[in-house]
Amino acid sequence: MHRLPEHRPRRAHGRARGAGGPDVTARPAERTREREVGRARARKEDAHLVTGQTRWTDNISVPGMLHMAVLRSPMAHARIDRVDAAPALERPGVVAAFTGRDLAGGLAPLPCVWPVTDDIVMPDHPPVAVGEVRYAGDPVAVVVARDRYAAADALEAVDVDYTPLEPVLDLEAALAEGAPLVHADKGTNRCYVWPLTTGEDWEPVRDRADVVVSRRFRQQRLVPNAMEPRAVVVTPIAASGEYTLHSATQIPHILRLLLAKVTGIPEQKLRVIAPDVGGGFGSKLQVYGEEAVALAVARALGRPVKWTESRSEGYLATHHGRGQIQDVRIAATREGRLLGLKVDLLADMGAYLMLITPGTPLLGAFMYPAIYKMDAYAFTCTGVFTTRTPTDAYRGAGRPEATFAIERVMDELAAELGMDPLDLRRRNWIGHDEFPYTSIAGLTYDSGDYEAATDKALTLFGYEGMRAEQQERVRRGDPVRLGIGISTYTEMCGVAPSRVLGDLRYAAGGWEAAGVRLLPTGKAEVVTGTSPHGQGHVTCWSQIAADVLGVPFEDVEVVHGDTRAAPQGMDTYGSRSLVVGGTAVHEAARKVVEKARRIAAHLLEAGEDDLDFAEGVFSVKGSPEARRTIQEIAFDAFSSHDLPEGMEPTLHAGHVVDPDEFSYPHGTHLCAVDVDTETGRTRIRSYVCVDDVGRVVNPVIVEGQVHGGLAQGIGQALYEEAVYDADGNLTSGTMADYLVPSAVDLPEFTTERTETPATTNPLGVKGVGEAGTIASTPAVVNAVVDALRPLGVTDVPMPCTPERVWRAIRQARGGEGGPAQTGNGEDRPPQTGNGEGGPPPAGRPEGAEPTDGRAAGPGGEGPA
Repeated sequence: MHRLPEHRPRRAHGRARGAGGPDVTARPAERTREREVGRARARKEDAHLVTGQTRWTDNISVPGMLHMAVLRSPMAHARIDRVDAAPALERPGVVAAFTGRDLAGGLAPLPCVWPVTDDIVMPDHPPVAVGEVRYAGDPVAVVVARDRYAAADALEAVDVDYTPLEPVLDLEAALAEGAPLVHADKGTNRCYVWPLTTGEDWEPVRDRADVVVSRRFRQQRLVPNAMEPRAVVVTPIAASGEYTLHSATQIPHILRLLLAKVTGIPEQKLRVIAPDVGGGFGSKLQVYGEEAVALAVARALGRPVKWTESRSEGYLATHHGRGQIQDVRIAATREGRLLGLKVDLLADMGAYLMLITPGTPLLGAFMYPAIYKMDAYAFTCTGVFTTRTPTDAYRGAGRPEATFAIERVMDELAAELGMDPLDLRRRNWIGHDEFPYTSIAGLTYDSGDYEAATDKALTLFGYEGMRAEQQERVRRGDPVRLGIGISTYTEMCGVAPSRVLGDLRYAAGGWEAAGVRLLPTGKAEVVTGTSPHGQGHVTCWSQIAADVLGVPFEDVEVVHGDTRAAPQGMDTYGSRSLVVGGTAVHEAARKVVEKARRIAAHLLEAGEDDLDFAEGVFSVKGSPEARRTIQEIAFDAFSSHDLPEGMEPTLHAGHVVDPDEFSYPHGTHLCAVDVDTETGRTRIRSYVCVDDVGRVVNPVIVEGQVHGGLAQGIGQALYEEAVYDADGNLTSGTMADYLVPSAVDLPEFTTERTETPATTNPLGVKGVGEAGTIASTPAVVNAVVDALRPLGVTDVPMPCTPERVWRAIRQARGGEGGPAQTGNGEDRPPQTGNGEGGPPPAGRPEGAEPTDGRAAGPGGEGPA
């Protein structure tokens, strides 16, 4: 009979047992090591980035790989009378060519997962156009060849006959009776109407107000311009019927699910990998036709297929951001107390509904009241189809637009009341002792201190000295005027609560998953459902896990972006990764520690409650020599020679987080500009921001995120615009025409923080990825207008180019400035008088504003 060796008594501590087992007696060298969370660690990701060891999708090459090129419509709106791809097959190196009709049988329409109303108009969105093109850049055919250049050259051989149709470019005209239709079978260009009314009714509040200020603001279209263009490589695996798809995407898990629906390939047969991804800003939060078509072509040909967009394609076909007309009315008392706010929004959907196109402007619906208290709030958003590139999420996604509108109109109200804009804000914001506070829009802000952030920003900015210098320049008639812009903000981050998203008719949840395991050698592995594209998840997740587990930062590895290796997740967007994904990592690591505690108690012959755990070591209370490191326990769990009864081997745990509430970072931004009234040139001379993002995991990463956001917000304010001509052609479709600010265009930023930890997650974090973008645009535009207000200017349309600034000054002086050209079929004069740059949007009549006893004149509601 085989006899087991006699069981040896348990030892309180020492070398892990097991023949041939690794030596895991090592303990942390320092018992008082610095906590990782809050530490300014250099990013783990940076070494391979700066040494060229990255693996971008376009770097991937697979044996036998073919290359795909896309023929795009040169017209904004046209009927396709004939398309013949056969001539392309005669070109050297060409293997195949497909039209929309060739592909239609194997591909379903592209998905939109946010039908915001029951009666929303949702036209089919074919990956390649069939019968009609609806924007310049709409795919018409694809050519597949042995190399990229052969495929691109063969596009000119595809023969297409078009009959031009009338483009639809102006949002208001699109809603007028008899307007040409983007989708004739739908009978309307109105996509949806979505209202939100809270508090008291707007009309009686307006009627009792002393002052009602109305303004129209235009959010120009923006092109995301990620550093890495979109790209996809599809590799079929014939033996198993599986497909591996590498994509420069923000959403590998969501992409796999939806591509399965579009192509009919079983989800378990699809593996999506997001390798190194060079930025996204929302543009890669998408299921694009090129990804579905590449998959269909690889399936048809049985060969790997690659497609990488050119920069010009990125301007035409990667979805755009913003694109709105905002009519804003704010009511207040003579003393400056806010009474109510009314917002009527026209949102440009573009030609089709992309993944979350209809819901993107609605994210801002809850943010227009911002940090202010009031009695009434009424909001209506009308989605409108146009023959332009579809819109969707762009950094901030609805929230920058809302913040811009409320912060601009607050400045206009302050001017009407003769108050300092800062004083008006102080009178109306939520006090730090009022949290948690439920806003008029129905959001519950858990924490914040707007006064502390503002006071710190004012000190850093030298506000009183700036105002004195401004007055002196006006006094002496200096042609270069100083303007001071203020923007206070809060934003809903951690886009997550599934119940809330469900209430808003979003098709997916907002939860996030993570797994943590300690390997037998004591090293830690984190697998996450988030998918970074520049945010620094590998570094931050390592810091979080290292603190909870008590292991060295260097001993933590993070796995992400692979649907085969990482847990199912909801990916990365909406400043949610740290708040939701980071919390999932924290809680999974905590579960690992609790399992290790049970094993330690068993091995040390102590009760679980009798153990202390600090810096990776379990010790018995009162007997500190009885101890065991978590690394030793990791091997004990692996060897499983002596585990508590009923416990499974190995030391790992998973966790899924679905928060009950959003998180709410906030801050105050101050901008000083010099505006040359003779040339219209604007120069930012000082920019100070103080943001409260809750507890900070890595200050260096936070600062980098804020800097990037500021650059994009300033870009919208002064430089960037997707401009279309009267035929619907994009005229700013290259980097020579679309002005992305470079380092020489930007000031030196002063970035500081205050800290009020979030109460909605154990980390106390709030999110930071979009903060800089949200606050900076209104701060800059408020500064420009502030500089020109003594001249009678009350608005300059974005971007505030020298020409537009000059025209606004000329018009205010009664000169021949002419209309400020917006470049989008919406030419309107700069805001003067009552701020109405045009008639109210069609289909939304507004009752007469009160006139008796109200302030009149520039910026106010006066007698008709």
